[in-house]
Amino acid sequence: MLSFATALDAVGRAETEVELPDGSTIADLVERLTAAHPALEALWPRLAVAVDGEVAGDRVAPLHDGAEVALLPPVSGGSCGAGAGRLRDGAVEADTVSSVRAGVEDAGKGAVVVFVGNVRNSFGGRPVERITYSAYPAMAERRLERIVRELEAAEPGTRVEIVHGLGTLEVGDASVVIATASAHRRQAYEVNRLALERLKAEVPIWKREHYADGKSRWREEEPLE
Repeated sequence: MLSFATALDAVGRAETEVELPDGSTIADLVERLTAAHPALEALWPRLAVAVDGEVAGDRVAPLHDGAEVALLPPVSGGSCGAGAGRLRDGAVEADTVSSVRAGVEDAGKGAVVVFVGNVRNSFGGRPVERITYSAYPAMAERRLERIVRELEAAEPGTRVEIVHGLGTLEVGDASVVIATASAHRRQAYEVNRLALERLKAEVPIWKREHYADGKSRWREEEPLE
């Protein structure tokens, strides 16, 4: 079993082996985990459970032997092209931004929009020193690929690319780049906006903010006092 963000804090380790009787369901796993890790009790209403990289629709589904189960809190929100990895260790560097742009533009596309998201120095009035991004990589890559594919299909002739950084990033570091190219500026702007909103809502990437006072929290947690 894999745990991320607040679920990782509750369980205490990223990977856990859990043995269950044949025919056990996700609900049985939830019961076993809650007994072993009481801190999960308060998290279950907002945790999704993924089995082999796909979010389970309900908790009565049976688990097969060797299933990879992941506990997913709400998301916080090299060269590109078909099949290229869209996750990077560390900040998104300038050469990656350039290659992402080059991967979408061509002579038939008069509008290219590039969005770069940087780590800012505060959130909610609280000074921020750095942010740690973590992800469920296999699922995140598939979700990013699906977002790109669906946005391009919805606006034929438009190209989309997304790259996101992982690990600890300092203030001012680039965490994400999204490039869109189209024959017309309206489509390029709108698809870029949609790509960012879907990334924040659908991709299993979490961020932990580290504050100047030494405290930290996962973004999906309640604000610190």
